[in-house]
Amino acid sequence: MVMNYKSFTLGVEEEYMVIDPHTWELKSHEQKIVQEGQKIIKDKVKAEMHQAVVEVGTDICKDVDEAYEDVGLLRKTLFDIAGSLNLSLGAAGTHPFSDWAQQLITEHDRYNEIVNELQEAARSNLIFGLHVHIGMESRELANHIANSTRYFLPHIFALSTNSPFWEGRTTGYKSFRTKVFDKFPRTGIPDAFDSIEAYDNYVKMLIKTNCIDNAKKIWWDLRVHPFYNTVEFRICDVPLTLDETIAIASLFQAICARIYMLRHKNLNFIQYSRALVNENKWRASRYGIDGYLIDFGKEEEVNTRALLYELLDFLDPVLDHLGSRHRIQHVQKMIEEGTGADKQIKVYKDTNCLKEVVKFINHSFLKGIA
Repeated sequence: MVMNYKSFTLGVEEEYMVIDPHTWELKSHEQKIVQEGQKIIKDKVKAEMHQAVVEVGTDICKDVDEAYEDVGLLRKTLFDIAGSLNLSLGAAGTHPFSDWAQQLITEHDRYNEIVNELQEAARSNLIFGLHVHIGMESRELANHIANSTRYFLPHIFALSTNSPFWEGRTTGYKSFRTKVFDKFPRTGIPDAFDSIEAYDNYVKMLIKTNCIDNAKKIWWDLRVHPFYNTVEFRICDVPLTLDETIAIASLFQAICARIYMLRHKNLNFIQYSRALVNENKWRASRYGIDGYLIDFGKEEEVNTRALLYELLDFLDPVLDHLGSRHRIQHVQKMIEEGTGADKQIKVYKDTNCLKEVVKFINHSFLKGIA
């Protein structure tokens, strides 16, 4: 059977913080950016639960170059609209010092329902993530790939870490965003499912027992999407820049394609338990790429940067099939220069001022965009 790499399309969603450029605080924008944005880019821009958050999503992109152009255009368009409203934008997993309690909730039936059920856990969930959808030939293949890619989630998460501050405090974590989100139910690394039918039966049971009303309330770090033939990767902090976002999206696409290649050779990537993968996720959230992850095959700790270089070698056979080699090359720069969290921490150490950190986040937003 001929392998079809064209099925691995991409969709990228980013969540941006809305900033007052005079105080550098978060600013509840009362949907003004969304309303103006929809006049230009239609439903590619959406409101989020907190009014200080705006979400954008690309079209279905056939390759990473299309995704690069689409995300770049979305960033530029929304940034210009925000400026016309005397607002600005930034991309980081948390705002360094704004108080979530001062921000307004968007008036919407779905958000009202979530807040009513989850209470303070929902109201305090003022965080900003990156979601990457990778297209699949079938839901059965999506389940197989989701099972196998769970192992790699902490590696890429470590590279994306971009939220070291929370409510004016140094958290000690490279990604505190994930610790905030842990308060929600049905989050974190999922279990492996023996089949797509087993996954569907799990969802049906949750609906039948009034845990959820639809599968979109399963907020795992990756999931087989309930409505589309995609695997959705949800673990990452939103990166500072376009280049970082596309490099991370390229990694997710390449991992899916590599698992697909192995499957066609009647090979499989070993399945590790949720408990083990969670150990690596915690290490990634705490230390980013400066720590050690566990190599479960060797049963020993390995430098995270070394594991990322190993991952690049593992993915090399599919990069030319996907046309993504030039985008994934940026990963090496990220490994060498540090993550968004590392850069934020450096600005704070240099200035001792969190407003300067927000300025840095803001000034990074259009980096590399013409």
